[in-house]
Amino acid sequence: MRAEIIAIGDELTTGQRLDTNTQWLAERLTDIGLEVAFHTTVADDLEANVAVFKAAAQRAEVVVSTGGLGPTADDLTREAMAAAAGVDLRLDPAQLAHIEQMFLSRGREMPQQNRRQAEFPQGALAIPNATGTAPGVQQTLERLHRPPCVLFALPGVPSEMRQMWRDSVRPALARLYPQPRTIRHRRLKCFGVGESHLEAMLPGMIDRGREPRVGITVSGATITLRVTAAGQTEAESHAAMAPTLLEIRQRLGVLVFGEEDDELQHAIVRLLAARGETVALSELLTAGTVAGWLADADPEGAVFVGGETPLRQPAADVAAQATACRERYGADYALAIGVETMLDGVSQAPIALADSHGVTVRHFPTLGSPAILKPRTGKLALNLLRLNLLDTGDG
Repeated sequence: MRAEIIAIGDELTTGQRLDTNTQWLAERLTDIGLEVAFHTTVADDLEANVAVFKAAAQRAEVVVSTGGLGPTADDLTREAMAAAAGVDLRLDPAQLAHIEQMFLSRGREMPQQNRRQAEFPQGALAIPNATGTAPGVQQTLERLHRPPCVLFALPGVPSEMRQMWRDSVRPALARLYPQPRTIRHRRLKCFGVGESHLEAMLPGMIDRGREPRVGITVSGATITLRVTAAGQTEAESHAAMAPTLLEIRQRLGVLVFGEEDDELQHAIVRLLAARGETVALSELLTAGTVAGWLADADPEGAVFVGGETPLRQPAADVAAQATACRERYGADYALAIGVETMLDGVSQAPIALADSHGVTVRHFPTLGSPAILKPRTGKLALNLLRLNLLDTGDG
């Protein structure tokens, strides 16, 4: 079954506020087996709201909206829902009494404009709001020759919206659809090649319509493969994913460095900890970026023993810089990241890895703005160490 999420408010369409409600709801709807096919954001305009609700009801079985349930003139969700269904608004005495009591409990008298929060489209149900004055709305919209669409309107206040989801909307969906699918995801993290190159290594696996579904995204040169499978139970979903996850790992090999929220620094800390070894850093181009990553991943300092950021380029080359850093900190490994240099007419970043066997130096092209260059170069340095550890040890 398809679901749509509608986020309502001028503050969202103008970019003044980030819409975190949609992300939160999308995760919950997916978890209970609904396919979230559409995210819609609409301004505080009655005509636009009516059009959005009508369109959503035609293309989704479940619609959840947030925002537009306040007491002011620009809160138009109730009116839009009524217009979309072709019905009038009706005052709900029980909800009005609840809103009045909310104000009395705070030592205040309810303003008359808050009466409109107790108005509901004819035939709709109120969704209780235990902590605020804006009850939600559950409404059924009939569709020709198809099952009806069920629409849930919730407040835009995240804490209220989330509580009402848990207390009312989630149980209502369980009653309406007693045998939903369970949808689960697993993410594999990759580094070392570009997105198109990696996709070419997985022929047919990222095709639309494939089950389990495999999606690919890139952020900061890290590629994430998201595998999605459905089943009647969580265990069934995970079992459906297992062959695909295994095949991806077999095809990509060392390009895969972790899962879920892993970053390269977490992989480095795991590998070094398993071997009882340590690493130190000397950073110029990245200016302490990598040291910060490792310190966060290894807060007890079990494997990351120290880092330095020289104020200027040392007289020695990057290989000598790495060797000196390793000796200074007594580490098993040291990474040195130099400054940009021209090599064969191309600007490159020199990175050196020193260990007990000597020093390895690599030069990587420097592309993009400093905001992109620093983290990308830092990841290249960590990956150089990771591949060395995989090649020489038990990791």
